[in-house]
Amino acid sequence: MRKLLLVFGCSLLLIHPTAILSQVQSSAPAAQKPVNHGGKIESKYDGFNYETVVRLQKMKVSCDGIRDKFMEDGCVSIDVSLHCPGVQLNYVRNVTLQIMFENKDWVHFHPLEQRDLSVVIDTETLKLGRMRLANTASPGKWDTKLEILEVTIPYSVFKKMALSESVEMQVGQGSFELREKNRLALRDLDSRVIDTRARN
Repeated sequence: MRKLLLVFGCSLLLIHPTAILSQVQSSAPAAQKPVNHGGKIESKYDGFNYETVVRLQKMKVSCDGIRDKFMEDGCVSIDVSLHCPGVQLNYVRNVTLQIMFENKDWVHFHPLEQRDLSVVIDTETLKLGRMRLANTASPGKWDTKLEILEVTIPYSVFKKMALSESVEMQVGQGSFELREKNRLALRDLDSRVIDTRARN
């Protein structure tokens, strides 16, 4: 009787392996779906600068205004690029952070002395230096509703921002906080490279 049951069990395994495999797979934990943060990330090789650029394209942070006397009804967006020399993703040379200020009427450009960038990452405050003007339009013209300020930061600072629970940025006297979707997009951007320096 035991031999008969053993033969029957083996034949069942041979005839229906897919049924058993599907039961094993269904009992395994479901794979995590990618987080939908709403940002667009692209990778491309820049042959002029001999580098691979992994970029989070312009992503809105807030249109509720910022804590700034000049921009109470403006929108703030960020654009972040990781610069990897050559055709590789194992080493990030530096990171370009752009902050875009957009106003419904006219942009009030930050004067030179009001372009210093400070970032509070969780409880750590970092002074990242003076931002430079990235767009060339002059104030007072119709196409100057957008001001783009840019700064180059170390990869280690970007990594802290990507893994943080809160990020607040201050440019001059104005400040704003990144939302959860922005931090998720930074985390996703960081996952596209394999640089291990910040883990040590």
